[in-house]
Amino acid sequence: MVWSGTWVAERLGVELIGGEELPGLLGLALRRNPKRAHLLVSNVLGKHVPQRPSVVHGAGCDLGVRVRELLGEEEAARAVVLGYAETATGLGHSIADGIGLAPYLHSTRRPVAGVAPAGGFEESHSHATSHLLLPEDPKLLAGDGPLVLVDDEFSTGNTVLNTIRDLHERYPRDRYVIVALVDMRTPADRDRLTAFAAEIGARVDLLTLAAGTVGLPEGVLEKGQALVARYEAAASGAPDVSVTPAAGPDPAATPDPAAGPDPAVAGDSATPAASAVPAPHATAVAVRVDLDWPQGVPDGGRHGFTPEHRSRLETSLPALAARLAEALPPTGPGRVLVLGFEELMYAPLALGLALEESGLDVSYSTTTRSPVLAVDDPGYAIRTRLVFPAHDEPADGPGERYAYNVAGAGFDAVVAVVDSVADTPELHAPDGLLARLAEHIPHVVLAVVPSYVPSYGPAPAATPARASMPASASIPAPATEAPERSSMLPEPLRGPAFSSYAPEEVGWLLQDLSDVELEAPTEEREEAIQSGGAHYAESLPVEYQPSDRYQELFRAALETSAARIARAVGCVTETVLAEKSGTPVLVSLARAGTPVGVLMRRWAQARHGLDLPHYAVSIVRGRGIDANALRWLAAHHDPADVVFVDGWTGKGAITRELADAIEEFERAEGITGFDPEIAVLADPGSCVRTYGTREDFLIPSACLNSTVSGLISRTVLRADLVGPDDFHGGKFYRELAGADVSNDFLDAVSACFDEVADAVDTDVKELLAADRTPTWEGWAAVERISEEYGIHDVNLVKPGVGETTRVLLRRVPWKILAQRGAGADLAHVRLLAEQRGVPVEEVDGLPYTCVGLIHPQYTRGATGADGKAVVSQ
Repeated sequence: MVWSGTWVAERLGVELIGGEELPGLLGLALRRNPKRAHLLVSNVLGKHVPQRPSVVHGAGCDLGVRVRELLGEEEAARAVVLGYAETATGLGHSIADGIGLAPYLHSTRRPVAGVAPAGGFEESHSHATSHLLLPEDPKLLAGDGPLVLVDDEFSTGNTVLNTIRDLHERYPRDRYVIVALVDMRTPADRDRLTAFAAEIGARVDLLTLAAGTVGLPEGVLEKGQALVARYEAAASGAPDVSVTPAAGPDPAATPDPAAGPDPAVAGDSATPAASAVPAPHATAVAVRVDLDWPQGVPDGGRHGFTPEHRSRLETSLPALAARLAEALPPTGPGRVLVLGFEELMYAPLALGLALEESGLDVSYSTTTRSPVLAVDDPGYAIRTRLVFPAHDEPADGPGERYAYNVAGAGFDAVVAVVDSVADTPELHAPDGLLARLAEHIPHVVLAVVPSYVPSYGPAPAATPARASMPASASIPAPATEAPERSSMLPEPLRGPAFSSYAPEEVGWLLQDLSDVELEAPTEEREEAIQSGGAHYAESLPVEYQPSDRYQELFRAALETSAARIARAVGCVTETVLAEKSGTPVLVSLARAGTPVGVLMRRWAQARHGLDLPHYAVSIVRGRGIDANALRWLAAHHDPADVVFVDGWTGKGAITRELADAIEEFERAEGITGFDPEIAVLADPGSCVRTYGTREDFLIPSACLNSTVSGLISRTVLRADLVGPDDFHGGKFYRELAGADVSNDFLDAVSACFDEVADAVDTDVKELLAADRTPTWEGWAAVERISEEYGIHDVNLVKPGVGETTRVLLRRVPWKILAQRGAGADLAHVRLLAEQRGVPVEEVDGLPYTCVGLIHPQYTRGATGADGKAVVSQ
């Protein structure tokens, strides 16, 4: 029999080094992943390779028995088992079955409204890395008994170390047990775990079925990526079932169109447990089974699964299996596949095991979000791939999902098991999972397990936040009731839940503080900031509500400058694309950089068909960039591909802040590769080398605050709101939707892309050939102005149209310096200055169109040179 890792081993030189049992447990495949091209494919996990349920459950259960023997009865009863999403959720549950005495919890990538995260961590090599811990009982992880951590493979140990480090800081315990099917660490990784255990003063045991290492020759990542790209290109003509032939096509995986559609199989309509679902194609009709799942038993371990839950489920399984069997073909089901759904592994496994015990020929596997190359060769672990859209409305947006080794495998019937959250129109769509299965398997059964929703009982006693709730109301536990602030790194926030931008335009690496009162009158903020009593990022200014006259000015400015902005967008984007070797990952500095990042993304898509990732992060003067956002970016992308984006430069303070922050981050975290260079739309201060223009002109997005920035506030960093493991905060001003012009601005500029394309091509050629070394002439001018006007603080001098606008909208201005003869670019500045009683002084020799001066000796009520009181707008 050919080993299912032969194909990869022969082409890349990858080898499994260890006991003779390893090839029976593992095969090899390839995937598109920036960190690890090869994939160890387990033959006993029940994820990518269909396997008998008894083999899958037995592998985990046997390991659980070994854990119980290792710990002893007393300690096993105090233990908690924690499995990793998505691949080890079923394995962890099976190990908990083998222990028999311990509750089970698995991590998840599905946020659940109202459930407080009790922690989180990153998985370094996974396709999708952020994990949440969402126990129904927050105390589940707070005990001091042994913690049993379960993963399908132990490759580097990074995931386990991240978890233990996070939980041990808050819930220290004396003992950890790590369980995996295989231990494939290098000697250095083994030593690292030993040293880590000594560092935290805890015992760490390891149990596996087999151990070894993976031999990786030099350059294997690059060779693997090239091989994946070549074979994916060859398979690009098969959108629904991806099979790259290696030695001739698989006839079973490529239906003959001339043969006509497969016969429809509707099942026995008289069977009360089965009812027909509308056929996705004419090839088959899926049969829906009413399982009558036992009430109160969770569908898995996402929120915890206790020994009592296990007992109730085991009692119900024979009846559940009987209902499924009734929906299978009455003439004999033949080979049956029970197909689970991503993290939902244990419930389908238990159902498959019950069917197998009833005498049926059953295999088991699950769908996944992990993309793997399919090659139809006996020596390759992934021979076929069904592709279909996500059908559970995932938090990170729509995307492809996969079922491997299902097409062409000779199954006569398939039981697709999903939870109720995933029973959506996408599941039943013409290109959905059920349709894909029906194209290759003659009988399709759908079983929906109710998604477990934690119940927290009566509402607690009224507090100011809950005063309007009736005492008898049953509510979810709010996130603020978690016993400790989470150290998780959640997925980015996206519109329309957070911001008025479309979800694909930008992901915000922020935490939502929309319900927190953060606004303070401008005069009070300025007094606190200048006195040293508060940092400007600890509060927010009251959002400026523009007058009708000011809104008219904005629209006029947008109409006259849209093409000018589009030209600058094109120049900076083309410069980035020309000078980045990989695919750029745009990371805008919230919030002024975010509209520019969206426009750059739109340009790349319109002109080159590129779908560039775009995120918004917080950077705070004097505090640096959000280090947790950098950690998230490094976990999901190559840091070398990141391009920081801002709207414009003033004197270059943020440019210097970012460079210092990146240096500090690399020193503290050991993560390197981020380039601190900022790409900006306008660089009047000559502070960066990647820009669209160095002219100082009106960018209409500077005229307004949140209403031109997706309705998002400036970012917030305050110790009582933002913990050491949290993203910085921001607010979504939903109530200002009626005044929102964010998308008007984007659409007006984008509409000019074609008009300016030729000019951009010319500009970019000149830019790429020019000496763009920053001269920092803006900083020199600011220092000179600070001394000439007796301010003696460069932080109170805000150069450029954009920064001057911010002074007038957010701070207490003293005076405005305007370049003599400046015209329409300053119309909105003059209007704001008039409304606030601030003098505008025309001067010669100014390197900027204008400069805003913040009042240097502020006291409450002071503003311009005459000391008149400020009226907040």
